[in-house]
Amino acid sequence: MAIGGGMSCVKYLLFCFNLLFAITGLIILIVGIKAEINSSPYIDLTDENFYTSGPIVLIIVGVIVFIVAFFGCCGAVKENHCMIVTFSVFLLMIFAAEIAVGVAGYMKHTDPETSILKHLNSTIDQYPTNKDVAKTFDIVQTDLQCCGIYSADDWAAHKLAIPPTCCSGQEITDGLPAACTKTSLGFHGEGCLKKLVTHFKDIAYVLGGVGIGIALVQLLGVIFACCLARSIRSQYETV
Repeated sequence: MAIGGGMSCVKYLLFCFNLLFAITGLIILIVGIKAEINSSPYIDLTDENFYTSGPIVLIIVGVIVFIVAFFGCCGAVKENHCMIVTFSVFLLMIFAAEIAVGVAGYMKHTDPETSILKHLNSTIDQYPTNKDVAKTFDIVQTDLQCCGIYSADDWAAHKLAIPPTCCSGQEITDGLPAACTKTSLGFHGEGCLKKLVTHFKDIAYVLGGVGIGIALVQLLGVIFACCLARSIRSQYETV
């Protein structure tokens, strides 16, 4: 069934937008996976569920976008009212999910410090006896090149020796790394709290920016789809 010239333009614009949606779906998927990888080593350090659920939501949304783009392309090409309406409904649901992640991202970026500090303070004493705690501290101190909570003095304050992971490139003596001290080569002078807060804020900013930015682009797709669906329905009614 043919549609008017103006709606024909909308039809091809909608088709082009769906190609764009396929690309945005890939972007969402990549951002979600990257955020999940970046947050997973340190996720036990915060009580905020956003850093666990946010990346997973984006990964799911990224996969769904590909399916939605298929409905949109087929509906636009075939001028199928049902498929275009299905496309619009799915797109609105994705729009809502992305806005939710985006808003949550900008809300959560403000103060992850409280929960991180609480966890670090409550677990640092367990470093010599709890393998999970030791593993988390070692990963953080190695990856972020930091030491202690505010500084290396935190280990002494808890009557603990500075862990080897507070130093990079330690010499090996009899198969064991040399003791790490403040004068050691490659000593990490900065505390981990500040770097962890910055790391989690960066993740929240990325999730928030991608969620809101792509959602606004997809809102245009909903408008085009609604215009096309209305035109097709009116054509049916006049036949």
